[in-house]
Amino acid sequence: MQKSDQPIALLRDCEAVLIPSGEKLKLVAGARIQVTQSLGGSFTILTDRGSMARISGKDADALGLERSPETPATSVSAPEAPGALEKLVWDQLRSCFDPEIPVNIVDLGLVYRCQVMPLPRGGSRVEIRFTLTAPGCGMGQVLREDIKNRVSSVPGVREVDVELIWDPPWNQSRMSREAKVDLGME
Repeated sequence: MQKSDQPIALLRDCEAVLIPSGEKLKLVAGARIQVTQSLGGSFTILTDRGSMARISGKDADALGLERSPETPATSVSAPEAPGALEKLVWDQLRSCFDPEIPVNIVDLGLVYRCQVMPLPRGGSRVEIRFTLTAPGCGMGQVLREDIKNRVSSVPGVREVDVELIWDPPWNQSRMSREAKVDLGME
């Protein structure tokens, strides 16, 4: 399901997060919602009261869809080729989406740093610094947890440190050309 033009009724109660405040919300069975975005395993919806919210992929069945895992499956063992682990980490970052904009956080230019470092006892530590498109957005912790969960699922990653930063402030020049084309900016 990408997007629905028609409202649907929730099949069961489920949790959601209001956008952009980040406040938790309980939606009740039978509530009428409209899916505006379905990317990265979560759903951005409009409630019957006009509020925008995010429903996790684990609650897809409330929308009448098959449950999807929070983190996409990756290979079974840690990659051995140089740079392969970093590529898998970047692939996971590309599976994270801003709930209001149908573009992944990498192409939006929200990821300021991603560093993969070997640990002395084996495995790797990944440090990620990211930002948001607007300082007042309350979705920072939601995206932080999404990033951490997805990167933690990469085989060979033992530690993940994700920090939300504001300097330098994000601007549209950080977006990839593909993101600008997708959003009709080029």
